[in-house]
Amino acid sequence: MSTPLTLNPDRLFPADPTQRKLAREIFEVTKKHPIISPHGHVPPEWLALNTPFSDPTSMLLTPDHYTNRLLHAVGRVDLADLGVPVGSPLSPEKSRAAWRLFCKNWWTLRGTAVQGWFESEFVDVFDVHVRPSEETADEIYDHINALLKTEEFLPRSLYKRFNLAMMATTDDPVSDLRYHKQLLDDPTWEGYIPPTFRPDKYLEPAAPDFKANVEALGQAADQDVSTYEGYVEAMRKRRLFFKEMGAVSSDHSHRDPGTARLPEARAAELYKLALAGKISPEDGAALRRHMLNDQARLACEDGLVMTFHPAVYRNHHQAAFERLGADVGGDVPMAVEFTNNVQPMLSEYGDNPNFQVVFFTIDQDVYQRELAPLAGYYPSVYVGAPWWFIDEPDAILRYREQVTPYGTFYKTSGMIDDTRAFASIPARHDVARRMDSVYLARMVAEHRLELDEALEVSEALVTTIPARAFRVDTSKLSGTTAK
Repeated sequence: MSTPLTLNPDRLFPADPTQRKLAREIFEVTKKHPIISPHGHVPPEWLALNTPFSDPTSMLLTPDHYTNRLLHAVGRVDLADLGVPVGSPLSPEKSRAAWRLFCKNWWTLRGTAVQGWFESEFVDVFDVHVRPSEETADEIYDHINALLKTEEFLPRSLYKRFNLAMMATTDDPVSDLRYHKQLLDDPTWEGYIPPTFRPDKYLEPAAPDFKANVEALGQAADQDVSTYEGYVEAMRKRRLFFKEMGAVSSDHSHRDPGTARLPEARAAELYKLALAGKISPEDGAALRRHMLNDQARLACEDGLVMTFHPAVYRNHHQAAFERLGADVGGDVPMAVEFTNNVQPMLSEYGDNPNFQVVFFTIDQDVYQRELAPLAGYYPSVYVGAPWWFIDEPDAILRYREQVTPYGTFYKTSGMIDDTRAFASIPARHDVARRMDSVYLARMVAEHRLELDEALEVSEALVTTIPARAFRVDTSKLSGTTAK
């Protein structure tokens, strides 16, 4: 007999009955609001084309690198057997075999945020009420697979059902944004899917493909990029194109958050060496920091909010990278220092009324020591939410404890789900809203806030606070307020 799968309405709330009652009351206010998702990786073509999801594995498992990495680490499951990488051919037989592997190794997720997200998806989205296991794998697969063939589970239907007010994508600077244009031109589409300008690979001068990338950038911008001045102009043009297509932010992730400028002549000289493939790694890093500073300078012109999340060792397992490519779960956090690294940028642009930056980190030590004090001084600085490796309940609570006393609630970003797994978006935001309710309930119980203040903050954390952090045009927000 299979074990039932249920969701306790008090999940994640405090064991203390007084605080639990307060958390319930606060959560009731926040849960009704539509989701603002200003950073994520769901492909825009899913909404533009509204093509049915082909199978449960392709929709729920393969894109979820959180899950895949744990199955690989604990269950010793080969990532390729889970359909990785995304977009690789997945026959019905391989899809079902991958799903069976996932269910057989469900035990590996115990106590993790991934378990909670999946349980929420199963129960709330797919009406699955049996626990995954080797014995129930086919039953669950067949149930979900049948639902995916119905109109209610088309991408656009799910967008409405998930009560999404906004879902930003992440896009290459040379993209023609055809699917965003298709959505903008579609009179039947009522959602809000802005693109995000992600220029990382065009800011790595020592990378082997730098010249090819820059040439592609120049072609997209119709701009000569043989000089550094031309390169910056190409960036300006492409950023403006993204802005015209509705973008509200740019997204940046490098090995360090350095923003020191070089003398202009030196930058031009190093750029020439980079195009010739002759730049050293050290000079490449110095030029990249200069380039990132220029992205901030351009942000002062076009108003795109910078989202800044450095210090990740990408593709840590070289063999897996060579076999399967990037973004398969092999990235590992690193320690990071912000205060000195971002000083050149903030000293130059930190008081510019058109400049705004949201700093994210996976190094939890930095929130209290550096990011909250930076946000507590600079009007332009916001502190990003716990995301990626630290978007689990306890880390969310630590974040509030570390940031609020120095940076306030109002200089934070709101929840960032950062997911490629579309169906997990409501689950991730539900966890964040519950944990914010837990923190606020404790503040009320300790007489640090009055209940009316806590209720007002809880509502702001999912409405005005993320909208202000990302400069969202609230008139474009879609979604409905749930009853």
